[in-house]
Amino acid sequence: MNQEYIRPAEPETLQQRLAEVHLTEVRSLLSLQKLVEDLVREQGAGEENGVDSEVEQQYRRELRQKLKLMPAREVAYIIESLDAAERLVVWEEVKEGADAILALLPDDVLEELIDDSHYRNEKMAITAFELRDGRLHQIPVSGPDDLASIKPIWVDLIAPTKKVRGWLGQMFDIDVPDPGNLTDLEASARFYVDEEGHTHLHSDFLLDTREESRNVPVAMILHEQVLFTVRSEELPVFRLQRARARTRPGYVSNGTDVLIDLYAADVEYSASALEDMYGELDRVGRQVLRSHTSDQEASRILVAIAEAEDLNARTRRSVLDARRGLSFLLRGKFLSEAQHADVREILRDIESLDGHTAFLFNKINFLMDATDSAININQNKDIKRLTVLSVIFMPINVLAGMGGMSEFSMMTEGIPWPIAYTGFACTMVAIGALTYYGLRHFERRRISAQQQTHHHAD
Repeated sequence: MNQEYIRPAEPETLQQRLAEVHLTEVRSLLSLQKLVEDLVREQGAGEENGVDSEVEQQYRRELRQKLKLMPAREVAYIIESLDAAERLVVWEEVKEGADAILALLPDDVLEELIDDSHYRNEKMAITAFELRDGRLHQIPVSGPDDLASIKPIWVDLIAPTKKVRGWLGQMFDIDVPDPGNLTDLEASARFYVDEEGHTHLHSDFLLDTREESRNVPVAMILHEQVLFTVRSEELPVFRLQRARARTRPGYVSNGTDVLIDLYAADVEYSASALEDMYGELDRVGRQVLRSHTSDQEASRILVAIAEAEDLNARTRRSVLDARRGLSFLLRGKFLSEAQHADVREILRDIESLDGHTAFLFNKINFLMDATDSAININQNKDIKRLTVLSVIFMPINVLAGMGGMSEFSMMTEGIPWPIAYTGFACTMVAIGALTYYGLRHFERRRISAQQQTHHHAD
């Protein structure tokens, strides 16, 4: 390091003892904040946890203010002394304009805070799979030594840091991409073979949860029948593939088999998402096609339809990426005859899903139009009520204007004003009632005439 740094193990000077006191205070605030976060998580997202959320924000503001008053040397000392989770919380509060703090931190802490910072909250995992007795054997990897003694056919990386990508690339002589840059590739550059003969495929896999649905980019590299997969988070498709390969003897024999089966599992997962969407749209359809749908119900229906449309689009995108990846493998002649037959079968499944997604788009459009029609009917009813009220009160308003003129006083001269105005009010009520019942009578006659016309037409 270029500057002399305070090490946690040597609190000898007054400055160091003060830093220890501040470290204790920061840890106390972090513990209280963590306790409140756990309480909020247990209570859920209901209204009853508003007080706890306010307390959590209060602790965070107090932590931010305390760190703001500390010199850079003390903040750096506190960051290095904390564990990984607490370190990230403190870093979030001080990272704006933190050049002075960064200059004092050791390289390993810098890498944790800066490298791949958009993935620092994700759980990094490296898993290797070796073929034993026809089954995949899963081996957790924490460093290069874990891979030195095995011959994997699949290495799965979740949110790898720059350091991990570096030693893994040196060990297998490949270029491991950064998960954060996978979405920056042009569509034409997602499937290619590099100068070293490594096959690269970049596809979007579907992730459908109760909270949201989205496409997660995955980089797949095939090198000497060893498959490397890189992504930012765990996916159900990969869990399904691991479970199948571990429990079914002979399910896979090399990295190419794993790659093809990952695409097959993605197609199956997309098909399951479409089946769930069928059920959701059936439920929404029963609500829309009822005799009456309130505006509140219509708003909830529109939200459900919008979510179904988004999921359908993302499913279609995932299936399209799978088709492009499999077509690339066919054109590149990377496959054996058995693998070629498997890919053809998967492509036929994808073709069948295209019809389902097109049908769902049409159903979504129909339900959207039906919901809009229900909203318009409700608005027309409201306008009709206002129109009826306007017609009823129109003659009353005319009479009320006449009653306010001086001529009315002249006409009722000699009649006590309470009697005159009481009679005038009764006349306005009577005219309003006659207008209302007259409108009802003509409306009934119109409906009766329409019913007779339909009866004769039948």
